Amino acid sequence: MIFVIDTPRPRRKPSLTPMIDVVFLLLVFFMLASRFGQEGQMPIVLGGAVNAYSGPPRLIDVLPDGQRLNGVDRSMDDMLADLAELTASPRDTIILRARNGAELQHLVSVITALREAGHTAVAVLP
Repeated sequence: MIFVIDTPRPRRKPSLTPMIDVVFLLLVFFMLASRFGQEGQMPIVLGGAVNAYSGPPRLIDVLPDGQRLNGVDRSMDDMLADLAELTASPRDTIILRARNGAELQHLVSVITALREAGHTAVAVLP
């Protein structure tokens, strides 16, 4: 009896083509499922660009737990009512200053409330 031992065949390397196809399909899926754009824009003026400020002081300090108008703690509704008396027109500049510990969302909420009340000139100090 004679045994014939074949030479071992070299192992075939797995093809990477299917894996690359899956990666590209995932890439296309996430690109199509994603939104590339901004939900909403809120134009604001940074503090150094405030021009022609006139009239009574209108400084809102945004605190972690509320807000102050010219150094006096006010609720949002009271602050908006006071601002109506302090401004001659909706285009009068209102200055916002976020204090230590204030969250960005609270600052955005104050800006949104001012916009909804008709104030169009809001400046944010660092």
